[in-house]
Amino acid sequence: MNVVTSDDSIGILPNHPLSKQFVVIGYRDGAFSTIPNNCFRNWLDEEAAVGTFHIGRCSGLGVGSIVKYDGAAQKLVIGKNVAGGQRLKFVLNGQHEIKGISMTLFSLYGNGLTNCEMPQYGDTIVHNDVWIGDEAMILGGSVIESGCVIGARAVVPPNFRSEPYGIYVGSPARLVRFRFPEKIRERLLELAWWDMPLDWIKANNGAFLEDLTKDEGRALELLAELQISKNNALEATRAAAVQG
Repeated sequence: MNVVTSDDSIGILPNHPLSKQFVVIGYRDGAFSTIPNNCFRNWLDEEAAVGTFHIGRCSGLGVGSIVKYDGAAQKLVIGKNVAGGQRLKFVLNGQHEIKGISMTLFSLYGNGLTNCEMPQYGDTIVHNDVWIGDEAMILGGSVIESGCVIGARAVVPPNFRSEPYGIYVGSPARLVRFRFPEKIRERLLELAWWDMPLDWIKANNGAFLEDLTKDEGRALELLAELQISKNNALEATRAAAVQG
């Protein structure tokens, strides 16, 4: 199993308070991400030996969550600041060819028997700042855009693509509403605050406590101020790198 994360990782933190339930990955600025124990499984419910899993900083899947791999071609990408509930299921493949006489995998029986190759979904991608409720199931090839909410026990169908900042519930998952008006959603995507370190978030922590649904004008002003703050921080980082 190929588990990867961002370059600022400092590796696994075996003595973290959550290490009993999770593999905890640390980052240079004090952030961490969590992967529940026994998360990667194959069709025999054994530990998956192949496939790729990417997790961003400040992200975690809840206790009891499972990512099911059937082969090396399958990939799940979890972005930054993704909050996953308990007992999530990511079914990255498990398809059978349905266009022929039988869907049976005859090759399992040996004796020279063969069957059609199993179809493969594309990569499954969960972007940034997504909240996934308990016991949701997400099927292969799905793309969940930044800022989304996936309701508890929702079933996200294969090859699904959400809208940013949408709230999705049900089976199959359907859009019930957006979290914010369109202009605010656009500014949030432009801001991409999840790319900033914890120190920047701490310096602007008060803005993260504001209700963006109360006054759209004020919300847009706030996001504009954060954009300036981000730009200034990035410029300072670049200048320091040049001087160093």
